[in-house]
Amino acid sequence: MSVHIAYETPQDVQEQVYEMVKALSKDAGGAVKKGANEVTKAAERGTAQMVVMAENVNPGELLAHIPMICKEKEIPFIYVEDQTYLAEAAGMPTGTRTAAIAVMNVNKDGADRFNEVKGHFETLSA
Repeated sequence: MSVHIAYETPQDVQEQVYEMVKALSKDAGGAVKKGANEVTKAAERGTAQMVVMAENVNPGELLAHIPMICKEKEIPFIYVEDQTYLAEAAGMPTGTRTAAIAVMNVNKDGADRFNEVKGHFETLSA
């Protein structure tokens, strides 16, 4: 397990996370921030609603600080397996990767998925 991973996320929960990211990314207007730097800024400012990090980031130290910031700011965070698939779910061009995304705005369409994933975070991180 990499240094930035605080807990294991079951495969079925990861699928729900990808679906949530897809639903929120379709809505233009800055619903998600992409990349470790943007996610770090959003977490430090306390403006992120949730952070999603890829497990297969190399080196893992790239994201090691983000769970600590999230805990301090009480921002839920969850993991998915693959950064290429995370980028695809976030609407980035095919073949690109992203280490993390921050959910900034939750629209009405994505609220149910968001709340479901947030519930999984609370269970897994306890």
